[in-house]
Amino acid sequence: MKAKTKLRNRLAKIKPATSLARSLAKDRKSKKFKKLVFTNGCFDLIHKGHVSYLEAARKKGDRLVVALNADESVRKLKGADRPLNKLEDRLEVMAALECVDYVTWFEEDTPLSIILQLKPNVIVKGGDWKPDQIVGAREVLASGGKVYSLPYIEGKSTSALIQKAREIGEAR
Repeated sequence: MKAKTKLRNRLAKIKPATSLARSLAKDRKSKKFKKLVFTNGCFDLIHKGHVSYLEAARKKGDRLVVALNADESVRKLKGADRPLNKLEDRLEVMAALECVDYVTWFEEDTPLSIILQLKPNVIVKGGDWKPDQIVGAREVLASGGKVYSLPYIEGKSTSALIQKAREIGEAR
């Protein structure tokens, strides 16, 4: 019985952007949190680099929202053989992480429309992004928020994992 409760809680973290925006506006009004942190990405294969990054992002505020690129968006960014995991699976895996409060997704090339809807106080991206390259940075800074580019953990990437798997497969 407890397993079902945990599953229900994980799935409750996954919300379409418009629904999430309404929930967050209500929580803001009742002062349930002060700082909303936003990040986004493909998060195709979750690895140590992702977990460290998301935990550090969560420490920048009271709530962490992660927006995932939809499958077609991932293909545009990463190539025809990606994503390895479909959006539905990536949403559930992301929602299972304790440091993540909400998960949503976007079909567009960038998450700007979600950022404008959610009005985060903080935007966080990995160290491979310079603050002036981060989508939504200008809007968040203009409203008094902060933008962080967190340190990138060298060698910890989905692309590196895929390459390693290919090399192992070719060696056999």
